[in-house]
Amino acid sequence: QVQLVESGGGLVQPGGSLRLSCVASGSGFSMNVMGWYRQAAGKERELVAVIIRGGTTNSADSVKGRFTISRDNAENTVYLQMNALKPEDTAVYYCYAVARVTAYWGKGTLVTVSP
Repeated sequence: QVQLVESGGGLVQPGGSLRLSCVASGSGFSMNVMGWYRQAAGKERELVAVIIRGGTTNSADSVKGRFTISRDNAENTVYLQMNALKPEDTAVYYCYAVARVTAYWGKGTLVTVSP
């Protein structure tokens, strides 16, 4: 059974940085797509950034230039380096992965940006 486990969330001041990690375990095969979504209170879940196995990335306009997604294919791990954080980045961040025809979700990690 595939599990996605996120880590790295927490409280940070505006302008600060955090690095999220997500490890996919239990699959026995590589994830074709890995990425991050987020959901702020009272809002719909939205794409933050995704990266395919070959390295191509896509990210939301709101995080371009501030967030960087990367992955370690051998470890089935995806990272999200978040810099210059803003209060509007406050949300629960969910790890997302696709392998073969199945999508998987982590339980989420809370990121709070506040003075």
